[in-house]
Amino acid sequence: MVKQTIQIFARIKPTKKPTAVYSVVSEEPTGACLEFTVPRHQADGFVNNKRECYLFRFQKIFDQAVEQEEIFENIAKPVADSVLAGFNGTIFAYGQTGSGKTFTITGGAERYQDRGIIPRTLSYLYHHLSQESRVVCTTHISYLEIYNEMGYDLLDSRNEASQLEDLPKVTIMEDPDQNIHLRNLSLQQSANEEEALNLLFLGDTNRMIAETPMNQASTRSHCIFTVHLCMREPGSATLRRSKLHLVDLAGSERVSKTGLNGQLLTEAKYINLSLHYLEQVIIALSERNRSHIPYRNSMLTSVLRDSLGGNCMTTMIATIAVDRRNLDESISTCRFAQRVALIKNEAILNEELEPALEIAHLKREIQSLKEELAMVLGEERDDQLSAEEIQKLTESVRVFVDDPDPDVTLSLGPDMRKIQHCFCLLKAMITKQRGHGGTGRCDGRRSAVVGEDVTPDGDEGVRLKAMLSQRDNEISILIKMLKKEKKRAEDNAAQLVRVTDCQSPSSQSPSPLLTDANVTPTQDRGPVTQCMRTGPPAGGQEAFEAFIKTHEDHVTIEDNKDLLKQRTAEARSLGKQMLEAKNTINELKKQLVVQRRQRAAHGVMGNHSEAAEEVDPVDENLCRQIEQEKKTYKRTVGRLKALRTEIEHLQLLLERAKVKLQKDFQKLWSQEAFRVEESEPEATAACNTGAPHGTLPPSLPGPPGFRVLTATDQSSSVPLTGDQQADSDVLAFVRARQKLLNRTDFQSEALQLLDQTQIQLVSRVSMIPL
Repeated sequence: MVKQTIQIFARIKPTKKPTAVYSVVSEEPTGACLEFTVPRHQADGFVNNKRECYLFRFQKIFDQAVEQEEIFENIAKPVADSVLAGFNGTIFAYGQTGSGKTFTITGGAERYQDRGIIPRTLSYLYHHLSQESRVVCTTHISYLEIYNEMGYDLLDSRNEASQLEDLPKVTIMEDPDQNIHLRNLSLQQSANEEEALNLLFLGDTNRMIAETPMNQASTRSHCIFTVHLCMREPGSATLRRSKLHLVDLAGSERVSKTGLNGQLLTEAKYINLSLHYLEQVIIALSERNRSHIPYRNSMLTSVLRDSLGGNCMTTMIATIAVDRRNLDESISTCRFAQRVALIKNEAILNEELEPALEIAHLKREIQSLKEELAMVLGEERDDQLSAEEIQKLTESVRVFVDDPDPDVTLSLGPDMRKIQHCFCLLKAMITKQRGHGGTGRCDGRRSAVVGEDVTPDGDEGVRLKAMLSQRDNEISILIKMLKKEKKRAEDNAAQLVRVTDCQSPSSQSPSPLLTDANVTPTQDRGPVTQCMRTGPPAGGQEAFEAFIKTHEDHVTIEDNKDLLKQRTAEARSLGKQMLEAKNTINELKKQLVVQRRQRAAHGVMGNHSEAAEEVDPVDENLCRQIEQEKKTYKRTVGRLKALRTEIEHLQLLLERAKVKLQKDFQKLWSQEAFRVEESEPEATAACNTGAPHGTLPPSLPGPPGFRVLTATDQSSSVPLTGDQQADSDVLAFVRARQKLLNRTDFQSEALQLLDQTQIQLVSRVSMIPL
C-alpha cells in the first residue's frame, strides 16, 4: 500500500504580450511557488484593504516556454510507471476555459512535437510492454464523454453517429460493495499503439466542441480516456489489473464576462454545476471529521470516486491564463489546487487470482480429499478394469514418464486395481528398454500393453507437435490480418458511398444553365439558382481545390506532407543501411569461421605451440568489425522504430486535416447555395418594381430592342429582355457573380466559369421571342 497526497502541478499559458502580474520562485527540495501581484485601483477609494499579493505552492511550475516533452517526463511518466507496476493512476487538468487543458491532455493537431499526454503515454506504455517478454499483457481502451450530466460512449463501433445524441448513453450502477460500474460503456481491445491512436482519433471526432467568446474551439463536455491493463506471467495464476484515467475537464467560465446565451448558456450551466460538485467533494475530503462524501451529486464525481481519496495515484495539472482580465479566475484555480493537495489517497497493488485457475485448483483439492477419504474407509473393488479405463491409465503413465518436471505426480485415486496396473505398465517399459522383451502380469491377468503401446512418442512426436502449434499460430495471425484489411476496406467503401451521396445530385444531371438550350420563362426556379444549388461536378471540384489553397490549415498540411515524404525517404534509406549492415555481419562471420578453421588445421599439422601462444590479430580485427556493425545495426533499428511512430502520427494528422477540410467545404458550399436561393425573391421584386437603376450601353453583343439594366454596385451592364422570369434569372446571376467575386476563396477559379456562363445566358435570352 502506498499512501500519498495528490500531486499538483501548474502550467502557465503563453501570452502575446509580456505581463508582470505573476512571478515564479523555484525551490527544488520543497517545490516551487507562484506569486500573483494585483495592484490596488484608486477608483476603489482612499481606504482600500484588498490583498495585493497571493502566493501558492506547487510540486513544480511550468512557465510559458515549456515543451510538451517536459510535461510528459515530469507529470505523466511517473504515473505510467506506477500503472505498469499494478497501481491505478489518474491525471486530470483543471482550469478556466481557454487556458490550455485540451492542448496539454490531447495535444495540438498541427505539429508532431505538439503531441499531448494521451498519445505520448500510449507510446510509452506499448513500447515498455513490447520489451517485456516475461509478461503477457492485454490492453483495453474506453472513452467516456459527460455532456450536460449525461454520459456517452465515444467509441461505439456499432453505428456511425452524426450527432452526439445518436451515441449510446452510459448509466452508472453501483454494487453492494459501493463499486461503480458503467453500463453501455464499451471496452475496445488494442494490440498496438496504432490501434490505440485510431481509437483516440475516433473519440475526438465525436466530441462536443463549440466556439465561445473566450475560446474558438471550446470543449463543452468532460472527457475521460481510460486505459485498462491486465498482466500475467506465463504459468502464474496471479493477475495484475490496473487502469489509467486521463481526464480533460471542461473549462469553467463566468457568464457575466462571456455573455453566452441559448445552447451555450445551458452547457455553461451544467459545466459550472459539475465543477461545483467536484469542489464540494474536494472540500469534504480535506476535512478530517467529515463522515459523508457527496460523490453521488454528479456523474463526474461518481466516475472519479477512486481517483479522489481512493485506490489511485492521482496527479492534477492546473492550467493558468495570466492575462489581466483572467487574473481572478487564475487565483481561483490555484486555490482549488491547494485544496486538492490536502487529499490523501491509499493506492494498493491490484493483484488477484485468475478465476479459472482458482476453480481448477479447488476441484483438484476436492477430488484429492475424496480419494483420501475413500482410502481411509477401506472401500475396495474386485471387478476387472474396462478397456476404456486401461486406455486412460496407459495415456496417464505416458504423460507421467515424458514430463521433464521432477515434481509431477500421477494421481490414481484410492483404487488398488489402478495402482497395480500402473506398476505393471512401468515394469513392462523398463523391461523393454533393457531388451528382455516379454509382458507383465497384473493380478493374474495379462497386461493389455504390448509393444508400441507403451513406447513414448519420441523426438519425432515432439517436433511434429511444435510444428503443428507454430502453424496454428501463423493461421491465427493471418486471419487477424485478413479481418483487419476487410474492416479497413469496408470503412473506405462506406466513406466513398457517403462522398458519392453528397455529390449525387450534381452527378446525375448536368447543370441546366450550361446544357439546356430550350429553357422557357415559365420554369419554377432560375437556371443560375439551380446551378448554385447543385453545380456541375467539374465546378465543385475546382471550387474545392481553390478552397484547399486558401484554407487556414493549407500551409500546415503541406508542411506535414513534406515532412512525411522526408521521413519515408529516411526510413527507406535506413532500411537499406540495416540490410547492408546485416549482410556485412554475415560476411564477417563467414570470414571469421574460415580463419578459425585454418588455424585449427595448422594446429593439427603440428604447430600446437604457435597456435596456443596468443590470439590471432586477424580474429581480433574481425570480431571488432562485427561488434561495430552490430552497434550500427541496433542504432538503425532504434531509429527506424522512432521513424515508424512519427510516420504513423503524421498520417493520423493528415487524416484529421482531410476530415476537417471536407466538413468546412460542405458547410461553406451549403451557405453559398442558401444565399443564392435567398437572392431569388429580391431579384423578382426588383423586376416587378421596374428596377430603378441607371442604363448604360451593353458590354456584350445582343439583339436589337433589348434594354440594359445596370446595378449601382456592378462594373458592367447586363442586357434585359423585358420578360419577368428571364430578367429575374439575369439579376440572380449578377448578384451571385458579385458575391463570389467578393470572396477571395473562389475568385480565381469562379471568375472564368461565371464569364463563360454569362455569355451562354445572353445567347439563350436572345432566343426568347419579343
